[in-house]
Amino acid sequence: MPHHPPTHFSPYDEATQPTPLVPGYKETLTRNPGRPLIARPATLSEITGPTLLARKLPTGMHDLSRRGPDGPRALGQLILVRGRLLDEDGLPVRRSVIELWHANASGRYMHPMDAGSPAPLDDNFPGSGRMLTDDEGRYEFITVKPGAYPVPNHPQRWWRPPHIHLSVFGEGFMSRLVTQMFFPGDPLNEIDLILNAVPDARGRARMVARQMAMMDMPNTHMVGFEHDIVVRGERQTPVEK
Repeated sequence: MPHHPPTHFSPYDEATQPTPLVPGYKETLTRNPGRPLIARPATLSEITGPTLLARKLPTGMHDLSRRGPDGPRALGQLILVRGRLLDEDGLPVRRSVIELWHANASGRYMHPMDAGSPAPLDDNFPGSGRMLTDDEGRYEFITVKPGAYPVPNHPQRWWRPPHIHLSVFGEGFMSRLVTQMFFPGDPLNEIDLILNAVPDARGRARMVARQMAMMDMPNTHMVGFEHDIVVRGERQTPVEK
């Protein structure tokens, strides 16, 4: 029988998604318009592109703990992060491109905009990666646990807890989810303005990974975390830029 995709999805509770403007975090002012959006119809290019991303983008960059297969390891705690990309019905989203980026173990990004950070760079840490989900929607990558860092030029002088940025691409330009993954039990989670911009505790919990039991780890030198991502519907993972 032919497959007919659903025409609508169960809406999520707005309280499980972040507020557009985060008090004390001025960057949200540049990411959210102050006036109502101008409605315009979506054209074919927005609906259908980009197609076949896996053929256009390299997706084998799943080890962020070093720059090459035989290169020296980056500094920091070696971790394994794995999970599944799912739709609103719990079904796998297959062959989808997932990008990730995060700070090094000292809390510094491999990006020119972070050049003013006093934290040191790590030449063995690439800073970002990209992979493809398998037929069960699974993804897995190795990296080092990112460090916390102070948010510059903010009067509240707050620190971002360790976190990983994740971007999931669909088949169209308008189907992209950008979110963040946090680590369980970190004390800075309780005071992070970004994580706590999600009013509902259920929504915040969707951004916190689960620590894996050591007996389930393939390597005793790594600490493991599981983190599933839901791309739409009432259980959608919160969108965090």
